[in-house]
Order: sequence, then C-alpha cells, then structure tokens
Amino acid sequence: MATTKKRGIILMNLGSPDSTEVKDVQKYLMQFLMDGRVIDYPYLFRKILVGGIIVPSRASKSAEAYKTIWTKEGSPLVVLTRRLQHALQALVEEPVEIAMRYGNPTVEFAYNNLLKKNPALEEVIALPLYPHYAMSSYETAVEYAREIYKENKYSFKLTFIKPYYNEPNYINALAENMRPYLQQDYDHLLFSYHGVPGRHIRKSDPTGNHCLKMNDCCNVSSVAHSTCYRHQVFETTRLVTEKLNIPKNKFSISFQSRLGKGWLQPFTDVRLEEMPKEGIKKLLIVCPAFVSDCLETLEEIAMRGKESFMSAGGESYEMIPCLNTNPLWVKTIADWVKEYAQGENKMRLD
Repeated sequence: MATTKKRGIILMNLGSPDSTEVKDVQKYLMQFLMDGRVIDYPYLFRKILVGGIIVPSRASKSAEAYKTIWTKEGSPLVVLTRRLQHALQALVEEPVEIAMRYGNPTVEFAYNNLLKKNPALEEVIALPLYPHYAMSSYETAVEYAREIYKENKYSFKLTFIKPYYNEPNYINALAENMRPYLQQDYDHLLFSYHGVPGRHIRKSDPTGNHCLKMNDCCNVSSVAHSTCYRHQVFETTRLVTEKLNIPKNKFSISFQSRLGKGWLQPFTDVRLEEMPKEGIKKLLIVCPAFVSDCLETLEEIAMRGKESFMSAGGESYEMIPCLNTNPLWVKTIADWVKEYAQGENKMRLD
C-alpha cells in the first residue's frame, strides 16, 4: 500500500474561456464543440457546422453572457473549483490539483504539478465533477485524461471515481444544501438538469436495446443504467426528494441548454413559461447536474430563467446554488479519498 505522500488527487471540471474577450470565447467554443462526444457528427461535417456556423454566430453572444457573471477573480466555474480544491486540501494529506476538460488549467498541467510536488508519485485519483454519466461530460473527461496520460507515458497509476448520482453521502450533501431554501413558501421545485440528445442516451447503452427503446426504460432494471444519464438524473431526484420528504406533486424534472433537435424533454425554458399559467407562481429551481455554479446556472437559470418565469406571470423565483464548497460536500470527497487510502471498498473506482 502506497503512502498518502505518493498519491495525488485531481478534481476535473468542464472549463471556461480564459477571459470574456470574443477571441478567447471563440477558442473555448471551438475546443468544446469540436469534441466528438459533445457534437457526435463526422469530423468534416462537425468542422463545417462548428467552425462555419455555430461559433461565428454564438461567440459574441456567449462573450456578453460571460460578462454578466464574470468576477474579479475570473470565471465563476474555475474560481469555485479552486475554492473546492483549497477546502479539500485542508482535509486530506494528498496534494490536490484541478483540471478542466476544455481551457485552463489542463489535465497535463495538473499531472505535471503533482509530479513537481512529488517526483516519486505512484498514483493519481481523478474525480470528474459530474455526478451523472454522459458522453458529453463524464465520459469525455475520463477519456481525455486517459489520452493525455498515455501520450506522456506517465509511470503513475491513474484511477477515476465513477459517477456518484446515488452515493448516499453525495445525496445527503445535496439534500442538506437544498434544505434551507425549502423552508420558505413555494409552489413547486423544478430540477433542471443539463440536456443531452436522445441519441447520446442510445449510444451509451451497452445492450443496444434498452435505453429509449422500451416502455418505461429508466424504471426497468438493466445494466444500461450504469451509463444512462436519463436514469441517473431520475434516481438523484427520487433519492433527494425522498430524503427531504417532498411530495411527488410538488416537484418535477426538466432539461436545459439544448442545442438542436431530439434532446431530452421537457425543456426548462418552455416549462418556465408554462408554469405560471398552470398556477405555479412561486418557484424554486435547482441544477444537480452541476457541482459548481457556472454560465448554465448563473446566467441561463438565475438570470434569463427568472426573467422568463416572471414575465409569464410568476411572483417569486429562486435558484438554489450548486454544492460548490458546501462543507458536507467537501467532507464527502475527503471521506472517499480516505476510504480508498485505507483500502476500504466503499468507493466505486474505474
């Protein structure tokens, strides 16, 4: 058993542009959208679509959106991930680094930093900050980290913590993070998860005949659930609402940030305009697909989402923040690391 001094930890998140300048946003969007696990079309078509249509039309608008949430320290997602790094470092002996799938700091930078701290490094535990499995989040982060690992021929062992959408301590941290907001008077709680195309769900199905191909597939037991984003977000919602004793008629699920046709429904933006007409005037909204607040939560949901809901006749609207550096969440990660160091089998490792 290696000592903790020969082990390192990397917290992996999505990423962000280096600044709100259009050129930096263009660079980031090209890297992000050219990922074949995000837009899974053939390379040449993807290149034309992304480089010729999407990025030129979206870069300036995205830059303006980033400006509305940017802080003196920089991108909220990167800043919050660094704060999580520092909070975790206070609880564990192993050196902790952060890495972004797109943008900076890179995975290679994180690997090399750990090696600088300890040239005798024997193992790196990587925690993708995605509770749920999806091609465009968890899978691409893991595969990219493995690719860089192999290219550089690092000698240390590389281990990943698997999606933790139903892990009890994660569920407890998420529930307790939400609990204070539920003390107020509200009509409905909306769980808004990041959307994905239905074809991604089908592609991730190892059986090839379960996900979105049979009735009530998410509630019919299958090995496909281990890589099914839709099933996993349903499970997170079920476990959290049961822990918080929220009646079934008091909450619902929707999917945000769609890009194109065939994405999971119902759509968050559509539901926000419909709900006031259905008598839902006081809304709470939470985004459990994200561990750290970012453009999709702070601008899309907290700002534009609120404007849509209130303009449609809503009376009150509040977004519950992501876990960020919630002490229970930090302790949960620290406990995972300590359990692994002690040789316990509670952590699910890949």
